[in-house]
Amino acid sequence: MPTVPAPPTAPPKPTWEPKQQEQPYWLRPTIRIRLTLLYGGMFLIAGILLLSIIYLLAAQALHVGSELPFKIVNGQVTSEVCNLPEKASPDSFNAAMNSCVNHQRQQALDTLLNRSLLALVGMSVIAFAFGYAMAGRVLSPLGRITRTARQVAGTDLSRRIELDGPDDELKELADTFDDMLDRLERAFTAQQRFVGNASHELRTPLAINRTLLEVHLSDPQAPPELKQLGKTLLATNERSEQLVEGLLLLARSDNQIVERKPVDLAEVASRAIDQTRSEAEERGVEIRGERAPAVVQGNGVLLERIALNLVQNAVRYNVPEQGWVEVTTELQPGQAVLVVSNTGPVVPAYEIDNLFEPFRRLRTERTGSDKGVGLGLSIARSVARAHGGRIVAEPREGGGLVMRVSLPV
Repeated sequence: MPTVPAPPTAPPKPTWEPKQQEQPYWLRPTIRIRLTLLYGGMFLIAGILLLSIIYLLAAQALHVGSELPFKIVNGQVTSEVCNLPEKASPDSFNAAMNSCVNHQRQQALDTLLNRSLLALVGMSVIAFAFGYAMAGRVLSPLGRITRTARQVAGTDLSRRIELDGPDDELKELADTFDDMLDRLERAFTAQQRFVGNASHELRTPLAINRTLLEVHLSDPQAPPELKQLGKTLLATNERSEQLVEGLLLLARSDNQIVERKPVDLAEVASRAIDQTRSEAEERGVEIRGERAPAVVQGNGVLLERIALNLVQNAVRYNVPEQGWVEVTTELQPGQAVLVVSNTGPVVPAYEIDNLFEPFRRLRTERTGSDKGVGLGLSIARSVARAHGGRIVAEPREGGGLVMRVSLPV
């Protein structure tokens, strides 16, 4: 009896390392901290060497442990500091005086050392603070460059450093960075202008074709073969219109959102579900999930496009029977999260990144699919980036995907 091969198992779920929390500013090994430690450390070493030399010179000058340069032969000597014997031989009296003087010298050296150490500690604190302030002043242009680079990373290519000051290495770096931003902005603007112009130019003939086809299809005397051909051409024309609209939206969503208004992701997701419910019922897909209020600042139309694209993909790329799509929204510290998960075919982990590329689908050709034009996830990612957020996909155990959209609140 032939053995039945075991069904293919789902690929192992990839693990993502959680993003490590950044260390506090004072613990990060920044250049400013390192320069401060370098300047302060050099001052501290120099101060220790100087203190040691002064102490040795002072000890040598005081001749610690030497004998008195005079002797008491007779008479009476009193002292409030030294404990001298009242009745003793001259040798014993001289020895007591010598011990007292040596003790006073040692106390003077110890006092000098203690006060010098206190002065060294105080000067070290001042030196470290001064070094930190000077390092911050010298490195302030680098901080300005870093802040501008962060703003540019949010697709705000209009920002420039425009650093003033002496013509040194930092100003040269800032000017080079500004020149690079100019070239990037020109290239990015030219690309968007080309996509927008091409899409607008394609809209007019597609609209004319659709009108002509609808007119011919409305003719009751048209033969059945012609009507069938007209329906096929109309579906093809509709798909081309969707492609053009997707290209326009993709070109527009790559820009930073300037006008922002409060938008509730729960309401956006509910609207997307209402628009997709009829298609889900036709395919036998259940839509479920709880949506808690999650208000963000952004463009409601573009955010609705994210939810609509994700829900449509989850419905269309599902299992033939007993499929489901779960749409949830929640508010987390500092961000609002929209999660769309669904049943469906097993998705290898190495295919995840390809799904976000334009005109790319899972294990299908770039064209020839009736499930869309291949721009849904690309548009969703561009819109999320324009709002300062991100979209992450991961395979779901048993098949399907889990799409997570995080937006700052």
